[in-house]
Parts: sequence; C-alpha cells; structure tokens
Amino acid sequence: MNTIYRERKIVSRLLAVLLSALLTVPLLSSCGGGSRTATPPPVDDTIGRNVSNRVPVNQPEAKKGLSTGQKVAILAGAAGLYYLYNKHKNSQGEGAEGKYYLSKNGRVYYRDAEHRAHWVTPPREGIRVPESEAQKYREFQGYNGRSTGRDLSGIASSAAPAL
Repeated sequence: MNTIYRERKIVSRLLAVLLSALLTVPLLSSCGGGSRTATPPPVDDTIGRNVSNRVPVNQPEAKKGLSTGQKVAILAGAAGLYYLYNKHKNSQGEGAEGKYYLSKNGRVYYRDAEHRAHWVTPPREGIRVPESEAQKYREFQGYNGRSTGRDLSGIASSAAPAL
C-alpha cells in the first residue's frame, strides 16, 4: 500500500507541475505584446505613386520652359525630397498634404489618419522651383538633374543646414 501511495503522490505532483506550467503560458504570452495604441509599421507605397507639386484644376497649367524674367530649377531625387520635407514640415493635419517628417535613415514620410507612416517619393519629372528658392538645395543630388551631391542621410540626427 505504501508503494501505491507513493506512486499517486508522484503522479499528483507531476500533474500539479504540468497544470501550473499550462496556467502560466497565457500570463507570460500576454506580457510585452505592446499597447493597442502602438504605431503600426510604415507603409511603403512609393511604387506607382509619387507626390507631386501640381497646379489645382481651376488654374491654368504652367507653361513648360522658362517664363520671361523668372528662371526655374528642377529639383529631383534628394533635392526634391528635401524641398518637399521643408515645404510640409510645419503643416497641420495628416496625410499627403499634412506634416512631413525626416527619418534618421534620410527618408521623408508622412502619417495617415491611422498614424501609419507613408514614404514620400518626389515626382520623376522633378519639381519646378524658382531658381532663387532652389539655391538652398544645390548641394543635394537631383538639383537640376545632377546625379552627384549630398543625400539626406544624417540630416535628421545632425543639425540641418540653415534654410
């Protein structure tokens, strides 16, 4: 009878340990899951969609080429991206027309109504900017079609150049 008692005691201890372990699994798996208000991961919708600097429908479209007395520069690549960032960095609201942010990796993004980040890509044809305003961006890649120059990496972590 003593051996039966010992076997039952061992089985009951094993069963207690097993049940205790099973009861702690939900507790442990619920820790560290993050809050429900955590920001969702960024959306990379740069393929097939460009942010552009278009003229509203009710206004006549700007002529291609230089107007009399006003020279323009074309900002593409990093220069165009930095121009868009500076243009929208103090905007109110959300979405493509809202506030833009500069990431630590040198990319520009905005947040939608659900606080998801969307990467910004300048239009392929570039952005036509008056030359006097474009001079601020001449050191960056993409200034007037130039493929050399500075990119945007390191600007967010260091002091941005005075514009």
